[in-house]
Amino acid sequence: MATDPLLNLSGPAKPLKAEPSDAAESAGLLRTGRARLHDAANPSLSLESRFDLAYNAAHALCLAALRRKGYRPSQRYIVFQVLPHTLGLGPDVWRVLDKCHNTRNLGEYEGLLDIDERLVASLIEAAHQVDSALRLDSAD
Repeated sequence: MATDPLLNLSGPAKPLKAEPSDAAESAGLLRTGRARLHDAANPSLSLESRFDLAYNAAHALCLAALRRKGYRPSQRYIVFQVLPHTLGLGPDVWRVLDKCHNTRNLGEYEGLLDIDERLVASLIEAAHQVDSALRLDSAD
């Protein structure tokens, strides 16, 4: 009998908490994630703004995937690390998102936002892959 990796990560002092999914919450996360992802592609915005929009879009979309599975994170980064279990996405996606999470934290907490066009483009692409997987997942 296979065990559910998300269930194994849930419980007291663990990064996930089992909580029934909520359709309105999921719809809101998808709406805001997709709007931010669209705006992140706007070349007239500063690179920092585009990074912030793309990062927050990716987080909202990954959170929507996790909430659909009936879990809520207690730690922000976990939504990226569980992508293999929520949407079947591999390390090519979640490693980019994890790197961007660490970059975001350095920017937010230490004022060291070290980004370039390549990183922002990779982040936007990863967020698009999450969105595509979400659309496929909802078609099932």
